Amino acid sequence: MKDLREKIQNIFPKIQALRRDFHSHPELGFEEVRTANIVAKTLEGLGIEVQTGIAKTGVVGLLDTGKPGPTVALRADMDALPVKDAKKVPYASTVDGVCHACGHDGHTAMLLGTAMILSAMKNDFTGKVKFIFQPCEEQLPGGAKPMVEAGVLENPKVDNIFGIHLWTNYSIGKVGLKAGPLMAASDSFVIEIIGKGGHGSAPHQTVDAVVVASQVISAFQTIVSRSVNPLEPAVVSVGTLQAGYGFNIIADTAKITGTVRTFSEETRALIQKRMEEILKGITQAYNADYRFDYVKGYPAVINNEKVTEYVRQIAAEVVGEENVLNAEPVMGGEDFAYYLQQVPGTFVFLGAKNEEKGIAFPHHHPEFDFDEDAMAIGIELMVRYVLNNKNLKI
Repeated sequence: MKDLREKIQNIFPKIQALRRDFHSHPELGFEEVRTANIVAKTLEGLGIEVQTGIAKTGVVGLLDTGKPGPTVALRADMDALPVKDAKKVPYASTVDGVCHACGHDGHTAMLLGTAMILSAMKNDFTGKVKFIFQPCEEQLPGGAKPMVEAGVLENPKVDNIFGIHLWTNYSIGKVGLKAGPLMAASDSFVIEIIGKGGHGSAPHQTVDAVVVASQVISAFQTIVSRSVNPLEPAVVSVGTLQAGYGFNIIADTAKITGTVRTFSEETRALIQKRMEEILKGITQAYNADYRFDYVKGYPAVINNEKVTEYVRQIAAEVVGEENVLNAEPVMGGEDFAYYLQQVPGTFVFLGAKNEEKGIAFPHHHPEFDFDEDAMAIGIELMVRYVLNNKNLKI
């Protein structure tokens, strides 16, 4: 372990420089051309076989030890967010209105660091490693699904996969794991209520879309409390209601948008069904009509039990057993779920908050940052995941 940590510390200035370069030059989903070029050139410089242009801007590197063994996949996402960077740091975003406000710059740099270490240690393990650099995690339809459809888990077939998310909900030095559901399916909906407009003084001549929309929104709040099993986590949130033209005009239409978060496919289907039933019933009662567009986003992240336990043991050796946390599920979504639907794997949270350094802002905040020392821990976790993978029995 000491020798490995020395190796990581030796390359850490390069990793830090890469991370800060990515942070200064953020790119939105499916636009990660510059980032992908740097990733590809770095991998090629390590003697790793590289494929580019996967799902538009995705990159995959293949390291083959030439010895029989498992094919292990490691994944990083590369895209930034449409957020203005408010940090006063030398590596602040140079692109107005675009910022790495979720840590994907760190994910990309960590995986490149892992490739550097493993390419130099290829005599110390067997099998193959796929380094998956994925575009567009932050916005639907996401980059993981088209990467899977393009065959990144085949030729050679991946036996198991590991992903890490830098996590400022945890302090530096902590690792959060959980077998089973970790992150929720994230769906969205758009509803148009179609009424009949008119003068505010003559409501009897109209079908007030605002009133109908209000009834629909109120009724939606009963879905989780009265239709979903109380032991099953679920969220139905209305984000926007847009309607009307003036104080004395009754609106003919109203637009409602929102999100649904669930862990089980049964609950996901139930909520969509109940929303449609409520819409149909209320609009019929008020002589209105509706349009309902329910968009299924990423499925839930369901971690494999054996792979999660394997990583738990590695994490205990890296950060100490007392710093390995039983992660609570979160209702945020992650398209790493698509990989987990195909092969066994796990997705973990890596602590990156450091209040002493002023690093405590949440993900997607304009002042989001993370303690870069967390990247060294992440690299060690991924390297050890690969080095010992032949002992993983699934």
